[in-house]
Amino acid sequence: MMATKGLELQLIPCDTLDKNTQRCRIGPGLMSSLRLNIGSPVLISTPGGACLCTAWPRNDLAEGYFQFDTKCVTPNFRPIHNPYHFNCEDIRPLNGQKLKRIKVNVVVKSSEFKKRIPPHLINDIVKEILCGVYVHEKHIIAVNSFETEMICIHIENVNSGSTKVGLVTERTCLELAAVITHAEHSRRIAQESSRISIGGMEDVYGSLKELIHLPLFYPNTLRKLGVSCPRGVLLVGPPGVGKTMLVRSVVKEVGASLITINGPVILGSRPGESEENLRAMFQQAREAAEDGPCVLFIDEIDSLCPKRAGSSSAPENRVVAQLLTLMDGMVSRDHFVTIGATNQPDTLDPALRRPGRFDREVIIGVPTLTQRKSILEYLSEKMPLSCSVDLIALAEVTTGYVGADLSALCREAALQAILRSPEDTDVKAIEMQHFHEALKIVQPSCLRSSIGLTDYKPITWEQIGGLDDVKLKLKQSIEWPMKYPESFIRLGLLRPKGILLYGPPGCAKTTLVKAAASSSHCAFLSVSGADLFSPFVGDSEKALAQLFHQARACAPSIVFLDEVDTLLGSRGDTRVPHSVQAQVLSVLLTELDGIGLKTMERRGTQRMLCVSEERPESQQEHQMEYHEVCNKDVMIVAATNRPDALDSALMRPGRLDRIIYVPPPDYEARLAILRLCTEKMPLDSDVSLEELASQTSLFSGADLENLCKEAALLTLHEKTMEASRIQQKYLIKALQNSKPSLSALQMESLLKARQDAAPRVIFELPIANFDQGKMAGFIHLLRKRKELIPLIGFVGCAAAGAAFTSVYFLLTKPDVIINRSTNPEPWERIDPSKPQKLITINQQWKPVEELELVKSLTK
Repeated sequence: MMATKGLELQLIPCDTLDKNTQRCRIGPGLMSSLRLNIGSPVLISTPGGACLCTAWPRNDLAEGYFQFDTKCVTPNFRPIHNPYHFNCEDIRPLNGQKLKRIKVNVVVKSSEFKKRIPPHLINDIVKEILCGVYVHEKHIIAVNSFETEMICIHIENVNSGSTKVGLVTERTCLELAAVITHAEHSRRIAQESSRISIGGMEDVYGSLKELIHLPLFYPNTLRKLGVSCPRGVLLVGPPGVGKTMLVRSVVKEVGASLITINGPVILGSRPGESEENLRAMFQQAREAAEDGPCVLFIDEIDSLCPKRAGSSSAPENRVVAQLLTLMDGMVSRDHFVTIGATNQPDTLDPALRRPGRFDREVIIGVPTLTQRKSILEYLSEKMPLSCSVDLIALAEVTTGYVGADLSALCREAALQAILRSPEDTDVKAIEMQHFHEALKIVQPSCLRSSIGLTDYKPITWEQIGGLDDVKLKLKQSIEWPMKYPESFIRLGLLRPKGILLYGPPGCAKTTLVKAAASSSHCAFLSVSGADLFSPFVGDSEKALAQLFHQARACAPSIVFLDEVDTLLGSRGDTRVPHSVQAQVLSVLLTELDGIGLKTMERRGTQRMLCVSEERPESQQEHQMEYHEVCNKDVMIVAATNRPDALDSALMRPGRLDRIIYVPPPDYEARLAILRLCTEKMPLDSDVSLEELASQTSLFSGADLENLCKEAALLTLHEKTMEASRIQQKYLIKALQNSKPSLSALQMESLLKARQDAAPRVIFELPIANFDQGKMAGFIHLLRKRKELIPLIGFVGCAAAGAAFTSVYFLLTKPDVIINRSTNPEPWERIDPSKPQKLITINQQWKPVEELELVKSLTK
């Protein structure tokens, strides 16, 4: 028995007598090795598609040659140009059986045939044509006859088990699904092929197709225009995004042959072997280009051509030099394009990334919300999904997932459905809860090596007691831009880049950030000093830059800097002039300003400068259009209990825009926290949480949680392990043994920091000397001066008992006031006699000229 692994067969034209017989001719030795009998069905894989044939020995019994007839092929099958060499692995034996039922579509030249011939007669004609023919599901049978207007027969469904292959006999029941024209059939095939090929990458697909199609099919036109054809395209994108799949789809669409080079496979052990292998692949590409358009695809090119260094990397340097020489030698050849793919473009040798070699670079970013929805629709097309599955909701919670991650997510959801179903029943449908379980297992690949990846349990706002004002401000900064992007675009608003939470320890600053990340479905990255600081020079700055790179790759995302005062510090500290903290702070400021944005961090779709007038079909899809505009930023959230230790450059607008004070819980907040902490505890009827809340002044949320735990432990200690309820006396005893973590000195320093961070009052004047009408006239006068920054409004404090009215000039775009009900309202409709709550980004600005104008008006 001859060995078939690695054996190549030369393709030669089919014999005249074998045409339209579905026969393939191979040597008898190969038939014996593949365990084939005469007439056994085999599936032949070619660059132009697949073909179903029956195996027959060659008449001359010669080995090493291959012939086949293209009677049963896949749609859009493209003939192969000679000479071509097949691998024996491309011939796959199949187990064909006699079919009981088959469903077909008949493709005709015109619709007149369907009107002229009755359906039962068409059924008989098709049955006679297919009798004795092996068919494959989703394949077409060519009808080479001048006696009928039929072009081909499309096999829709074959009832033959998992192989989808079978023999049509006289007993086979044939069902005629439809009779369609050739134009309609071509349209359906093209639509199905494009949907399968691109799956959410329409923009990149079109760009790559244009770059390949022009030099391959219109080289003379480009030459007449006096321009050279682009000979190289470099695909850049993270792993699993679909670079290889995209190349194969585009090459199949343009009808070119594909030759693939895997970087690690080219490298040899002996000197000169790598260059020899590379020259052999290029020679194969040259020969293929003589017979038709050809694409040479170099996958993982960064492993083949790293940056050239000293003598220690001489073998790699020779490979790079050889590739440069070979690419320069292909400039004058037509019908040839080189495509490289990498996920590390910075490690490539710079000589490759210039015009004349890799002329263009196509960036494939992490899929956006709309692209993730398209990918999920394609992946779940053949999955039995329940009506509870919401693909748009899945696309929203899979931020940072690439195509490979989404494929793994669907596969894991199917496994969860199997594991959670009874053993004696079949899985009828995949529920939404199965996808939720799969999300806990499958993480985005772009974050698997991230230093800030944190595995945390999702937290809701209701699980945090009190702090209603702080929750509202966080929702405005994080949730609102994502849930209501249309409103933000209409008002010209951009969400803040950064938020600073400051307050005493144990007051739920970290928990608030986790709740914001959970509610907004953002990728959450948390960084501490242990993650960043390194004994090696430059490692801390590099780690922080890498963190922002990964956060941008999976945007929208939240980067949480806990205890930011220990991470960064202040550059004004002269005791440590060249500390690592100051250098890390410098990197953070640069990243916040967006200067260090790398090329491969670009998104897959362009930002929309204005919203299209053509609205999608549903309201959900309409909102997704706005999500594509807004939700691509990285939000920085920092937390500290020492805001005075931070650098002033970090606190300015444009970096940490919103500064939010997280106060210690008051009576109402303490009562809410106690109710949450004792929600799952069996309390006795004598327990009074109101009394406990009144006695826990200066207790933080963490202190109150610890108090409840101590009371439960005291109950077990006093009443042994059989205790069933917690009494009031144990709560009081635990209170006596506990002391608050907050002190009056801490509260005084935080109150001072809060006053410093408050919006600056430009001018104060008694109401007796300046009535509301005069104030309104003054504001109207200021609004007419176009050189002024827009005036938002003013706050009337008379109703609250204050003796002055404060005028706030705030640096922000919208001309609205947002009151306590969070409803946007034009400032002209605001009643200045009633107290209003301005919710806006904190700004500090002193208009000296306007201050003098106020003084002159109050004389």
